[in-house]
Amino acid sequence: IRLSSKNITDALIEGLIKSGVDVLNIGLCGTEQVYFATFHLKTDGGIMVTASHNPSSYNGMKFVRKEAIPISSDSGLIDIKKAVSERNFPASSLKGRIEEININNDYIKHILSYINKSLLKSFKIITNAGNGCAGPVIDLLEKELPFIFIKINNKPDGNFPNGVPNPLIPENRKLTENKVKEKKVNVGIAWDGDFDRCFLFDEKGRFIEGYYIVGLLAEHILKTNPGEKIIHDPRLTWNTIDLVKKAGGIPIQSKAGHAFIKEKMRAENAIYGGEMSAHHYFRKFSYCDSGMIPWLLILEIMSIKNTPISSLVEKRIEKY
Repeated sequence: IRLSSKNITDALIEGLIKSGVDVLNIGLCGTEQVYFATFHLKTDGGIMVTASHNPSSYNGMKFVRKEAIPISSDSGLIDIKKAVSERNFPASSLKGRIEEININNDYIKHILSYINKSLLKSFKIITNAGNGCAGPVIDLLEKELPFIFIKINNKPDGNFPNGVPNPLIPENRKLTENKVKEKKVNVGIAWDGDFDRCFLFDEKGRFIEGYYIVGLLAEHILKTNPGEKIIHDPRLTWNTIDLVKKAGGIPIQSKAGHAFIKEKMRAENAIYGGEMSAHHYFRKFSYCDSGMIPWLLILEIMSIKNTPISSLVEKRIEKY
């Protein structure tokens, strides 16, 4: 959605086509939609033009290979940097083709497959897309779910009139916190700009650290997948390890960072991985992170247990 994204994307597509590469352009989207399109359409790679939660003047790209495997400084970015600095690009006598495609229906169907819609209660929820790219997806999900949505900053706007969406910064949480209290809803949800992270607020407007959500999701997933491996980062560990072991799972620590977590998940064939930074990874999502699947699962847990989100985490926060 950033103001510079169209120019960068146009130049990127032109360069790829000149190199003989066929391009599928999925348009305005979140990072996880590029991950999804890459593994779902079985392409050779994917590129997302984004600067996520960085200042509005920033922009950049996230690269993945086949099956949405990340390309990091350890696995190809340095080679790309070298090729660019030396202007050493492959020549091609064939010109690639561009095709505009819409993956929204398949993407929505996929993320809804993680929950049982028949179990969901008609919760009232606040959603704050922060004028990033989550808004259009929320609009599509609204048609499929029994929840009452109260949407704020839902329209994508690269000017970021309400500040760059990054709910990890405490002052950026105030609007969501206040709206939760004002509207007396069951839960609040906020996203960063490219919505590969989601942040949850309980019915009292209290921000719930991503750390406690990791344990909650791991426990829920292990109930129907006993004995599976769960990956966690090394920054906060006790609650996750405790819950995973009690639920009959195997906790495995990884270096922090999406490339490391994904690599570890593939190596261990882990069913789920989570970081305190609110990144949540799923094996069925090609081991990638999603900002949409976690909150759907949390609302499923709330529906099954018939309990507010505060009750799901209070004892864990008290203990750890």
